[in-house]
Amino acid sequence: MIESLWWQFDSVRTFLVAGGPVLWVIIAVAAFIGFLVTERYWFVLGVFPAQAKHLISHWRQAREPNRKLARHQRTALLSRAQLQLRQSLPLLKVMVAICPLLGLLGTVTGMIEVFDVVTALGTGNARAMASGISRATIPTMAGMVVALPGLYFCLELEQRVKRSIEQLSDRLKMS
Repeated sequence: MIESLWWQFDSVRTFLVAGGPVLWVIIAVAAFIGFLVTERYWFVLGVFPAQAKHLISHWRQAREPNRKLARHQRTALLSRAQLQLRQSLPLLKVMVAICPLLGLLGTVTGMIEVFDVVTALGTGNARAMASGISRATIPTMAGMVVALPGLYFCLELEQRVKRSIEQLSDRLKMS
């Protein structure tokens, strides 16, 4: 059991070394994306329903007899809720969009390494060129692997936020 864990640890370490420094940046961005996604799900599914109940009770108690003023009050409550729900989504979108660009940066740095090997040793040393090629492809793959689930979670969270706002809007009726 310990041997298999050590072998897996060694494989991951080799993969990270082969990917170069850009891969470490992609891993840091992936961790940040994971944190943002977790925080938003926690807020949308755990915190916001209690806040929505509070907003609804506040709305029922403080409704103005003046219809125009009540409409502005309702709009203000919905806007505040929408701001809270969408708070980290733009940052999440930016982080997801950065991942393929970081992968492209890894490709460029890996190809620069290949060209350095070709200049120093010529095209006859395939083994020396292989490390640059892997350094070029691994970050590209990692950037896409992080971006695709990140994009899914961005879209999923946007749909949940939209549904939550619609439900709150329906419950804040202008009777």
